[in-house]
Amino acid sequence: MHRMKYILFLLSLSVAFAEPVADINALRAMQEQVQKISALRMPITVALVSPDQNSSGSGVLADQDGLILTAAHVIQGQETMQVVFPDGKTLTGKVLGANFAKDLGMVRIVEKGKYDFAPRASSRKLKVGDWVVAMGHASGFDPARTPPVRFGRVISKGPGIFLTTECTLIGGDSGGPLFDLRGNLVGINSNIGQGLKVNNHAGVDGFDEDWKRMLAGEQWGTLQLDPQQNEEMPVLGLVLGANRYGLVVGQIAPGSKALEADVQPGDLLLALEGERIRTLDDLRNELLRKQVGDKVKITIVRGSEKMEKEIELVKRGAAAK
Repeated sequence: MHRMKYILFLLSLSVAFAEPVADINALRAMQEQVQKISALRMPITVALVSPDQNSSGSGVLADQDGLILTAAHVIQGQETMQVVFPDGKTLTGKVLGANFAKDLGMVRIVEKGKYDFAPRASSRKLKVGDWVVAMGHASGFDPARTPPVRFGRVISKGPGIFLTTECTLIGGDSGGPLFDLRGNLVGINSNIGQGLKVNNHAGVDGFDEDWKRMLAGEQWGTLQLDPQQNEEMPVLGLVLGANRYGLVVGQIAPGSKALEADVQPGDLLLALEGERIRTLDDLRNELLRKQVGDKVKITIVRGSEKMEKEIELVKRGAAAK
């Protein structure tokens, strides 16, 4: 019966928020949905405390066997973490793997049991303007209160798996969950900023290609506080210079797909996906909307000839190899 009610709840969400919120009744309905999500997901939003208690972050249960998803920097340098539930129950977590470039990590509860958990949904399907709910143990676990609930919209997508929301977060929220309005886990709180629009979350799709490696306990990658400098950032793999006409290809990076597209040094880059590119900032802003593996059309000028080429985007780290 409980499962049936939950399914009906999810169906009502897909209808209620298919259109923009337009009136007071829609706002009341959204408030009720956020309250329901909070009640459903708060019990599985845990605090992760280092054994020496010098640091703490947050995490969320992701399967019935006690797997916790969190931010890589929360578990960095640790072998075990105290897992503290909102009701004060404390268990032991074994630190598994982490991809620091994506700021994603895993912890497994040592004590056997059947745990409630949040299902995952694709973070890449989120759109700018979508409403989301963030949770976490802000400032660390506090027995006097439950984890604060933050509500806001997706502000931007990218680079790579990262997204930015207006959910105001502080220290201790790192590693906590970001849910869509169906109660699905779509992100992990990553880089916490001081302003409303600088709170970065690592999309849960980032776990997909690394799931087995993390479960096996492998840790790799370099953590960058600025996601734009992250080695997972999608790039063309071109070394570009500037002249009065725009950006000129200087070299082709070894790991670039541009060689296959017959891009050559000396080509003038005019546009990407039809958008005029005049500066490196223009190019970066366009790439922020893309993902590694996407194929994009670029417009170049070679001599007196204008032509289009299709290039598959690669990871910044791969392009440098």
